Amino acid sequence: MAKVKYHYNPETLSYSRIQKKKGSVIWISFLFLLAFLLTSFLGFVVLINFFDSPKEKAMKRELENMKLNYELLAKKSEQHVHRLEELEDRDNTIYRQYFEAEPVSDEIRKAGFGGVNRYKSLEGFDNSTMIMNLTKNMDILSKRIVIQSKSLDDIVRMAENKEEMLASIPAIQPVKKEELTRMASGFGMRMHPILKIRRMHEGMDFTAKPGTPIYASGNGVIVRASRSPSFGNVVYIDHGYGYKTVYAHMKKFAKNTRKGKKVKRGDLIGYVGNTGRSSAPHLHYEVHRNGKPVNPIYYYYGDLSPKEFVEMQNVAEQEGQSLD
Repeated sequence: MAKVKYHYNPETLSYSRIQKKKGSVIWISFLFLLAFLLTSFLGFVVLINFFDSPKEKAMKRELENMKLNYELLAKKSEQHVHRLEELEDRDNTIYRQYFEAEPVSDEIRKAGFGGVNRYKSLEGFDNSTMIMNLTKNMDILSKRIVIQSKSLDDIVRMAENKEEMLASIPAIQPVKKEELTRMASGFGMRMHPILKIRRMHEGMDFTAKPGTPIYASGNGVIVRASRSPSFGNVVYIDHGYGYKTVYAHMKKFAKNTRKGKKVKRGDLIGYVGNTGRSSAPHLHYEVHRNGKPVNPIYYYYGDLSPKEFVEMQNVAEQEGQSLD
């Protein structure tokens, strides 16, 4: 029961009942309604913040599932990287060595993606770092797979041409053993007989009588047969597969020795002489692989027995004066 309120009148010494105005009742009712609505709204806000709707719960489950799938995909990509690394290692240390081919460098295999940020569209999300790292790793893995695939294509081509390659790689002495006077100087730092300074001797010197035949050490194409101030009459042969040979100080060229002429291992290309900057009749012989001079002593396996190889190696390692 609602309380009844009275007003005391001091003049009449009496009480009179206070009558509520109609507008006041409406206003109070409005305030109560407003308070109710505000409380309900605050309760709704609290409710939606602390309790997910079924749709939100489904979306969160889907997000967690995607995170798990990304983690599994990242682990699988790591496993594929390890398998690819094993294949790359076999490619460089077995396949390419067998076919006398240069290994593919890590700089080429593992080169990243420079320049413009190709993953900018993946930025700005809660899981951007995870997605960007996985996408980048997958891109690098794809590139490495392409490089390895091309390398294996090269190996297949080399295998198909193995017989031709073996015939092209320098493998015999350019002067026959029985016609040699001696092996005068080997590969390495030597005193030049004319300039009187120590300099790199990029080949081997074989002394023999003037006019002793000189033979091509592998199949190839003559790319130069001319006279040089230092090498005198000199022949350059391109054997392909990264190999070239040089035959210097010839007395004269063989009859058919000319630029563009195809030769086979053992073909006569010239004769021992003393032309150019030379101190005695001899053949200066060089082997180049991929543009760099290498020690010719490792390219006589078609001629020398193990004992003869050791004897020649001992002589070649002796430092002294070269003949050119």
